[in-house]
Order: sequence, then structure tokens, then C-alpha cells
Amino acid sequence: MSALRPKHKPRRSFGDDFGGAKGTKPGKGFSVIIRSTMNEILTNDSTLAALVKQFGPCLLRPSRGNPYEALVASIIGQQLSGKAARTIRGRFFAMYGSETTCPTPQQMLKTSMEQFRATGVSGQKATYLLDLARHVQEDLLDLKNIKKLPDEEVIAQLVAVKGIGEWTAHMFLMFHLGRPDVLPTGDLGVRKGMMMAYNLRKLPTPKRMEQIARPWRPYRSAGSWYMWEVADAVNPVR
Repeated sequence: MSALRPKHKPRRSFGDDFGGAKGTKPGKGFSVIIRSTMNEILTNDSTLAALVKQFGPCLLRPSRGNPYEALVASIIGQQLSGKAARTIRGRFFAMYGSETTCPTPQQMLKTSMEQFRATGVSGQKATYLLDLARHVQEDLLDLKNIKKLPDEEVIAQLVAVKGIGEWTAHMFLMFHLGRPDVLPTGDLGVRKGMMMAYNLRKLPTPKRMEQIARPWRPYRSAGSWYMWEVADAVNPVR
């Protein structure tokens, strides 16, 4: 792979598209966490070593925001641009009193379909939000203790909610909980980056991605960040 110096801003987090509230402060970057064992990882993967040299330290920035609000923001933002998602989210929040304060599950469950639609939230997304609120209200989604749960249990609880799939669960693990060993096999950017970095003829399957990323353990989140950087260097995220 040719050494391309990216002309875009490095991807630090999913920000307003996933992290939620305005003013949410980022957590520590993975570069701080992985420094002690990075040399061993790079020795096992010369391609990743070249990317670290090219793009510099990993700049993933986990959010410190409220997990429930992050999931609400994620559902509202599905298939929308960042600007449109922020506008609709602010309008939806404002219906409950403040455009910067997420409604509680109890408030959400009292909301009618007409009220959802009046703020720009589609009927389908309203169904997802109501299911999220129900799961939280009934402790089927244990957000109080979610930081203590293993990755597999977090994923299982999240995908049980309508409208939340494995990709959203992986993004939540990486960008909200700051889990270091997540490989988002369904993310197109990671797949494209891996195809280009490892000179593959086509987009890798999940199984192939697991094989390529095996040397990155236990820091596959950082390795995934470099795949995004490779893909973004060719098609910058604006």
C-alpha cells in the first residue's frame, strides 16, 4: 500500500452521531491504554506497524456521556446526516422541556406516535425508541451495570432491542464503553480499509477479518481505527 498522508481530520469518535449530548467530554484515547504492549502487536503485523508509522498514535476517544442518551441519539440518527440528526434530536428533546436533555424512559413511554412524528421522528424509529425505553424500564437492558458486563453480554442485551443491531452494539462498545478489543466486522469502513491495507481482491468476510485481526488482540479496537484511517485517506469523512 502506498504511503498516503491523510488530508482529513482523524476519526476520534462518533461524536454527535452516537455520543449524544452537546458538551459531552471525550475519555482517554486508546493510544494511552495500549502503549505498553503495542510493540509486541506491531512485531506480529508489519502492515499495521506501517500504518501506525503513517497515521501516528491511535486517537479513539470514548465518550463519557449517559449510555441511555447515547442509544437514543443512535436510533434517531439512523440513516440521517449529522446535521439532520442533531436538528431532529433537539426538536424531540425540546418537546420534553429542553433540547439538550434526553427524556427519561418513563417520559418516552407516555409519548404518542403523533407526538413523535411532530418532531420529525418516523413511526419506525418511534417504535425502536419505545422498545428501548421499555427494555430500560424493565431492566432487560441493565444500563446501571453495563460497564461491568463482558462484551458478549453487552451485545446480547443491546441487540434484543428493536432497531439496535450488531453494528450499533460494536460502536457502543468502542465509542461509549471504551472497550479495547472490538472488531466491528459489519462496518463498511473497516472492511474497505482492511481490503486496501492487506491488498485483498474483495471486501473481507467476517471470518477473514477475524483471521487478519488475530495479531491485534487484545486491542482490535485500535486496529480497526487504523482501517478507518486507511479508508478515509482515500475517501475523506467530511
